[in-house]
Amino acid sequence: MAELLRHALGTWTGDLRSGSGQLSTSSGVLNDLSYTFATRFENTRGTNPEELIAAAHASCFSMALAHGLSQAGHVPERITTQATVVLDGLKITRIHLTTEGVVPGIDQATFQAAAEDTKVNCPVSVLLTPGLEEVTLTATLQ
Repeated sequence: MAELLRHALGTWTGDLRSGSGQLSTSSGVLNDLSYTFATRFENTRGTNPEELIAAAHASCFSMALAHGLSQAGHVPERITTQATVVLDGLKITRIHLTTEGVVPGIDQATFQAAAEDTKVNCPVSVLLTPGLEEVTLTATLQ
């Protein structure tokens, strides 16, 4: 039987100086993730569970990366991350993170290293997808 692969996308982008960001999926913009869990699932429309998993990875990775960079003395102005979650039936098999950042005073190699470190230590991967080993990353400075 052939694989039933599906893809779900979630994107988080934010101005990290003001602390505001926006989380979106293929189905639309999520203004408040807790509100989304309570209402959109009850109404069985809008964002699907796979998209919420992707959105959670995108937002968690962005915020964890911003925190790590700030701890190292590089305060990011903006980070945008899109998480692509690949599913085989109901099982998540792969996640690819594509992140771009505006971080004054660092070079591409430093940004890439920080992103790789964040990928390894980002708690959402452990919580949502235990045992998942294939998390890939593309990180670029703007």
